[in-house]
Amino acid sequence: MADHIRIRKSAGTWTVRAGGAVLGESRNALELTEGSRPPVIYFPRTDLAMAMMDASPTTSACPWKGKASYYSIATESGTIRDAAWSYEAPKAGMEAIAGHLAFYPDKVTVEQL
Repeated sequence: MADHIRIRKSAGTWTVRAGGAVLGESRNALELTEGSRPPVIYFPRTDLAMAMMDASPTTSACPWKGKASYYSIATESGTIRDAAWSYEAPKAGMEAIAGHLAFYPDKVTVEQL
């Protein structure tokens, strides 16, 4: 695992909202901190309304976490493109985030209750 990345269970309950809908609520979210960047909350898929999310053809690569797949969110007001990402098969040391999605804070609202 990269020394500058920390993954830990996040305290409390987290919610994610988009387009006026609650996409998920979790007491099992993970917090990933990478260097001096702000923490990113990763939600377990089991705590998300995955029926509202469509896999996107977009991908990216991180030298420490691996290949990321992206998801768009279908809302009543339209589609929010590439609003979430997931590492389906993360690199060694990052396995904790497998089966989780993270969201861009400029596209959705992620907050701790």
